[in-house]
Amino acid sequence: MPNTCGHEHRDIALTPAQIVRALEDAEVRCASNGERLTSPRRRVLELLLQAGEAVKAYDLIARYGPDGVAAKPPTVYRALEFLEKNGLAHRIASISAYVACSVGDRAHAAAFLICDCCGATVEVTPPEGEALRRAAEGAGYALERTTIEGHGRCPACRNAA
Repeated sequence: MPNTCGHEHRDIALTPAQIVRALEDAEVRCASNGERLTSPRRRVLELLLQAGEAVKAYDLIARYGPDGVAAKPPTVYRALEFLEKNGLAHRIASISAYVACSVGDRAHAAAFLICDCCGATVEVTPPEGEALRRAAEGAGYALERTTIEGHGRCPACRNAA
């Protein structure tokens, strides 16, 4: 999501070396789970990592091809489904966007702080994540994913106000 609020924000995008490392780690993680990080899955994860922020699926579709050629929507949506299922990306429902997981090495409950001014998102570990898992188990549920979303203003937007 582009910064449309008119004031400066710090750049949170990863360096090219960090992106390469994250993709290598994702391949190892997939292989250890008996899965494959296919070329389309890898490309969508790469786009999420490059963005460093939440990205809408149609933006990923438009950016998919290295020469500006858009992907077919099912290609990107299948890749996003795989990445989410395998804990490599998260869907932020309230803004209909996806973000690369910043933890990436294990399944976990995710919480996002979302700025209503500029759209910046930050993944944090919810303190109640483990308690929620235990409560679900007590009720006979096996949680597969948990995402908590909090809306407000990031430090840059608060300071600019």
